[in-house]
Amino acid sequence: MKIMVTCPPMLGQIDRFRPIFEAHGIELITPPVVQTLTVEELKELLPKMDGWIIGDDPANRTVLTAGKEGRLKAVVKWGVGVDNVDFAACEDLGLPVSNTPQMFGAEVADVAVNYVIGLARQTFQINQGVRAGAWPKPAGISLGGKKVALLGFGDIGQATAKRLAAMDMVLNVYDPYAQPMDGYTFKEYPEGLEEADFVVVTCALTPETHHMVDTKAFEQMKDGVRIVNVSRGGVIDEAALVAALQRGKVHSAGLDVFAVEPLPADSPLRSMDQCIFGTHNGSNTVDAVVRASYKAMHLLFGFLEIPIQEEAFNASL
Repeated sequence: MKIMVTCPPMLGQIDRFRPIFEAHGIELITPPVVQTLTVEELKELLPKMDGWIIGDDPANRTVLTAGKEGRLKAVVKWGVGVDNVDFAACEDLGLPVSNTPQMFGAEVADVAVNYVIGLARQTFQINQGVRAGAWPKPAGISLGGKKVALLGFGDIGQATAKRLAAMDMVLNVYDPYAQPMDGYTFKEYPEGLEEADFVVVTCALTPETHHMVDTKAFEQMKDGVRIVNVSRGGVIDEAALVAALQRGKVHSAGLDVFAVEPLPADSPLRSMDQCIFGTHNGSNTVDAVVRASYKAMHLLFGFLEIPIQEEAFNASL
């Protein structure tokens, strides 16, 4: 039995999980991954695997079909986002599939708040200035009373809302599928977008949300708005964001995710010192990676009808 793992956070702690695979008689395959493997690499590897724990790789119909034509019997998407996995193809091919939901709300929300504070007080730029030998003292903005347009109210959105409300920020929430909760105002996008001092993106990437923050949306926003995205790069039209930053419509942005990852060397964003960048790493804490990896392994072992030995999991705690 062979299982391949291509999720960078799980690979980062893979030595912790190796004994679990060994105890279950599984050969663990860990190809070198920076962010994702290519379609061609996956087509070469997957037919030799019985199971796959997917990161952000292109798990499309072509890739999954190649795997199914070989030994592939089941897949699990590590993490919450599933925009890179063709669930319809899995169903057509008879491949059991699942993600690991409700794993990272608190962790990603912490990063979102980190970006909000960093943009408000320019703490990252101050750090860079001190390291360069200067002593900058930019005037920031206070957070109390500032309005946030929160796009998405799932696990991550709710955890983010709780943290921002604790800093006395006022939230307008946009999520057509959410149940209203006390303490927040729920609006239909883009109603009231012009009120926002911050736009914080926590929604999933779907056909509905692709480029929902576009040129028209930026035009509606107030001058000097600050943008935070901890969900998926495709929710924001990156070219429109670059243009809005260049003309000063957007004051600054905190981006943990991008349209293309890693961020291309020639991206205009790289020259914008007013922005804070991440590496699609919002969920990556030791605790969260262990939690999600255990869930992924449990699910995949179940799909593959491998008797689960809980003592092996407990030994790695």
